[in-house]
Amino acid sequence: MKRVRHLVSVSDLEPFELRQVLRIARMLKARYMAGERIIPVLRGRSVALIFEKPSTRTRVSMELAVVQLGGHPIVLTKKAMQLSRGEPLKDTARVLSRYVDAIAARVYRHEDLVELARYSSVPVINMLSDYEHPLQAISDMFTIWEILGRLRGVNLVFIGDGRDNVAHSLILAASMLGVNMTVACPPELKPDERILEVAERYAADTGSRITVLHDPVEAVKGADIVYTDVWVSMGEEALAEEKKRILRPYQVNGKLMKEAGKAYFMHCLPAHRGEEVTDDVIESERSIVWLQAENRLHVQKAVLAYLLNARV
Repeated sequence: MKRVRHLVSVSDLEPFELRQVLRIARMLKARYMAGERIIPVLRGRSVALIFEKPSTRTRVSMELAVVQLGGHPIVLTKKAMQLSRGEPLKDTARVLSRYVDAIAARVYRHEDLVELARYSSVPVINMLSDYEHPLQAISDMFTIWEILGRLRGVNLVFIGDGRDNVAHSLILAASMLGVNMTVACPPELKPDERILEVAERYAADTGSRITVLHDPVEAVKGADIVYTDVWVSMGEEALAEEKKRILRPYQVNGKLMKEAGKAYFMHCLPAHRGEEVTDDVIESERSIVWLQAENRLHVQKAVLAYLLNARV
């Protein structure tokens, strides 16, 4: 029996597979921009999209990704499923596997995605958890490649909460692709050691440098990209005031971007203007956040095609 491929973590892909996904995304975007809006390689196939958390970009881009590949998306909320009445996740996984060709889920707990993948006989795709956000990170790498024309040797600096799900996935993707990544964060909000250990193993092969600093000004020196995310993620509302206090010195503002020179600015959105980033930065000529959001569509099509062995 052929092994089912999941994307719960960026590291579920091998580095050569991650590069292949980026190449597929480039081809799919080029065809889309040339007017080919439907490439029906998933005709007759369906994908369940499970949303525990609210979503704008992920909901719209993933639903359209399935449609533009000729497939049928089935959008499910936890409240509308038997999960809300206590059905075990493993039962849901085994049932859905007999109906659909893939399951994509946006959840609060990463462990729930791991459970889904353990019992699913079709690919499970992480549309966001509290630990990783692989689709965002892969899309960000595609955007950097599109803007700079390269990935190896690019200096990417993440400012803010080092335990952030996007930061974790960016660290993994950067180390797999030869991108140098610096995380500037408070000491108490460092990236998870397990993520750093995996990244260091990839970096030994790609030459990537993964660095954790606590001074944002030092971190942005020589940056090609400055990246930030919200300070308080969904599910962390009880910690909001304390996190805002700790992260206040890590705001990406005009003064910090001046220290970064001609670096581009990235943010996975939604942005809380006046907190992690100021309005003048996100609206500046060096901001590429809207391109990031656009590229989610094409990268997610590439991920679906790759995991479902669709010939594009």
